[in-house]
Amino acid sequence: MIPDRHVRQRIASRFSRRGDRFYIHGKLATDPVYSACAAAIAGRRLPLLDIGCGLGLLGHYLHAIDALEGYVGLDNDPRKIAMGREAAQRAGLARELTLRQDEATAPQGLRGHVALLDVLHYLPEDRQAELLANAVDHLADDGVLILRSVIRDGSWRYRATVLEERFIKAVGWIPGGAQYFPTEGDIRQVLEPRGIHVRFRPLFGHTPYNSWLMTASRHAA
Repeated sequence: MIPDRHVRQRIASRFSRRGDRFYIHGKLATDPVYSACAAAIAGRRLPLLDIGCGLGLLGHYLHAIDALEGYVGLDNDPRKIAMGREAAQRAGLARELTLRQDEATAPQGLRGHVALLDVLHYLPEDRQAELLANAVDHLADDGVLILRSVIRDGSWRYRATVLEERFIKAVGWIPGGAQYFPTEGDIRQVLEPRGIHVRFRPLFGHTPYNSWLMTASRHAA
């Protein structure tokens, strides 16, 4: 399910700037979240709502392995959305990969899988609960909610991640920077009362950061 080097190069080539192409090729090759998402939805062909999609790389990746019936990516950064749309158009995928500048909690006209990758901790605590509830509203009966987030647990990895997030804020990649790092309990207390079954596992990859992957659905594993 993991695109080989040629597929990664093809995806990266859709972006116009050389620095972006280099970054994208490396990210697809090294970030474990893409293969983790593919594994989480394997065998369940549904549309996917990618909240906080950035450049829409998840959509390009999952389309390359023929895992989706459709893709809608949301982000409030107009620059990233414009870059992602341009790349999709260059690849002839403007109809398959829809990217919209919109708020994370804005209702969308689909129910399927939902992805929230590295988004939650950029919102204040009260808005995190709102966003998770909105994600559940877009989840199909057989859909999977995939969340990658920093988890606040006091570990050395957590402390290293806090330092990284300060750097990200300083360089302006994420306007406003991290707002609130949730605990596992914070997330469970929003989802489980709504009948969502939740599983957490570490997704550190080859990094020092405290990234965890949550997969959740309306049905117990």
